[in-house]
Amino acid sequence: MCGIAGFIYADRERPVDPDTLVAMAAIQHHRGPDGFGWQAMEGVGFSHARLSIIDLDQERGRQPFVSADKKLMLTKNGELYDYQRLRTDLSARGARFKTKSDSEIIMHLYPRAGLDATLPHLRGEFAFALYDREEDTLHLVRDRFGIKPLYWTAIDDGLVFGSELKVLFTHPAVTRKFDAAGLYHQLMQTMVPGTTAFTGIHQVRPGHVLTVRRGDGRLLIEDRRYWDMPFPEQDERGIPADESEYIEGVREQLIEAVQLRLEADVPVGCYLSGGIDSCAIVGMAAATTQGPVKAFTIGFDSDDYDETPIATEMAVSVGAEQEILRIEADHLYEYFEETLWHTERTIYNTLGVAKLLMSRRVNEIGHKVVLTGEGSDELFGGYPAFRRDMFLHGLDHLSKSERKEWESLLAENNKLFQGAMLAEESIEDPALTSKIGFTPSCLQPWLASSKRVAALMHPDQRAALGDYSPGTAIADSLDGEALKNRHPLDRTQYVWIKTMLEGQILTWGGDRVDMANSMEARPPFLDHHLAEYAASLPPFMRIHGRTEKYVLREAMKGLLPETLYKREKFAFMAPPAHTDPKKWQAMRNLARMHLNPKAIEEAGLLDNHGVEDLFRLHEAADTSAATQIQLDAVINHLIGVQILHKHFIASDIPAQARRKASELGWHASQART
Repeated sequence: MCGIAGFIYADRERPVDPDTLVAMAAIQHHRGPDGFGWQAMEGVGFSHARLSIIDLDQERGRQPFVSADKKLMLTKNGELYDYQRLRTDLSARGARFKTKSDSEIIMHLYPRAGLDATLPHLRGEFAFALYDREEDTLHLVRDRFGIKPLYWTAIDDGLVFGSELKVLFTHPAVTRKFDAAGLYHQLMQTMVPGTTAFTGIHQVRPGHVLTVRRGDGRLLIEDRRYWDMPFPEQDERGIPADESEYIEGVREQLIEAVQLRLEADVPVGCYLSGGIDSCAIVGMAAATTQGPVKAFTIGFDSDDYDETPIATEMAVSVGAEQEILRIEADHLYEYFEETLWHTERTIYNTLGVAKLLMSRRVNEIGHKVVLTGEGSDELFGGYPAFRRDMFLHGLDHLSKSERKEWESLLAENNKLFQGAMLAEESIEDPALTSKIGFTPSCLQPWLASSKRVAALMHPDQRAALGDYSPGTAIADSLDGEALKNRHPLDRTQYVWIKTMLEGQILTWGGDRVDMANSMEARPPFLDHHLAEYAASLPPFMRIHGRTEKYVLREAMKGLLPETLYKREKFAFMAPPAHTDPKKWQAMRNLARMHLNPKAIEEAGLLDNHGVEDLFRLHEAADTSAATQIQLDAVINHLIGVQILHKHFIASDIPAQARRKASELGWHASQART
């Protein structure tokens, strides 16, 4: 795992400033503290900040890579698995490798097969930039689920890219300004896929390639998809197989995914919560490796949200060495601002802060790599919103008594979700319903909170929005063909994968808070071979009666303690602010710093009266607990956009980056590869 950066100018003769490339690497030093490099070719510049995981030799593994014939240049972030088999095959066909790095296989696959034929061979989490000198073409590629970040923006005479927004902002030609629609989505939580909070700043979408070609003094930009979650149409599923076949298939696929991700030249640990996802990963890692697995657990000072007892039961059962980081809820706001410097977007729950502190602890005791459980809920129907949509839209055949039983189940299902992961009242958005067939329950809490957003925005920002509809913007970003004729459960899972998984779980709950402390997280559940198999499973193997993730439970039955095997999905999040007087006070203290009238006026993003009204509503005696949970999230977003403005608009990012390079002793003369 590393940080990448670079740019391409429309004019091949325009000089590339190496100091800018070094500064772009330095501003993301946390992603790659083990070394850096830069390279340039005729108006194209790449740089790289390295975190050594595979091939620890600093000189041999230094990126960017340049081919022997000077025709290709590569800078890559992430890990590719099963690469040794590919190396063997390529070597038999005449390839000569200079390093032991997994990244180098791209340099040998691409000239032999072309990009389209190369991508299916790449298994793992990655983002990379590849410049083809003969074709005068830059390819920006992101992994299938968006585990690794990759941003880009067009400038007057070129295009700039990088692993983080602050990397782009280091280039002096990049404009730093909030986008009105981006601000709106920060405040409502759910982002439009491919967008950010800032004007003109985009993400390469998961499973996509952004190709940039130079011609006639300008850049031609093409965005295309190379992979999508392959849920089959309903009439393509055929006759279901025996349950045991699906159970064994999931077990085999997951074991392989875990084994591949245990490969590293440094120790590999595991995150461990009280859910079956991380417990399954720890169990399989323990069965595969020699010696005890190191397991890292977050413990909260709230019985309603603390999962350490079950996590400890799992650790004991497989002989794992467990490290528990105990966190007091009110202390999370002490690190809120630091967390947003890394997430570069607002967060609705301080779980992101807790995970940043956890990754710091992992780093402190000498680990660089952990396996995580992200992706299991997405593949196997683990969220309460999925169960609700399956009942409402996919179980028309139920009898009256069976429907009554389902309604009772949904009413009692984990009240901690109400207001956060389930809307207090049903919301229907016409554009989403038109595209999907219904408004997915996973989006409804944020659509509900969006009704409060306009009143919170500065009048100028509101005016810039006009008649903007967030539901329409999200619906327009979704591929209707991928949703057509799919089972309702497939459709709601697909929408979550395209919105919440990439925009939240893998961002401020994953890469950004892990890499903040130079710590690589590997999610075996998001292995695309496993994902493709999971997409083929009949819906009843994912949600079976009242049991979510049924096939995974059965596949892991002999590995999980009985308590965990029988446990329903739990909301793994930090306690909302209003549930603890000390945490509420800590949040209010931060709000006084960033949401006072002077700070609001200077930023020009929010409406002071709207903010004050929101706090009054939160503290009103007749405001329900579910509404308070929703308002807690909105308040976190309000504080967040002010912090984003402070760090990324009001601050001089280019100057900060150059100072950081100087502090690190990173100079252009040292690191040209």
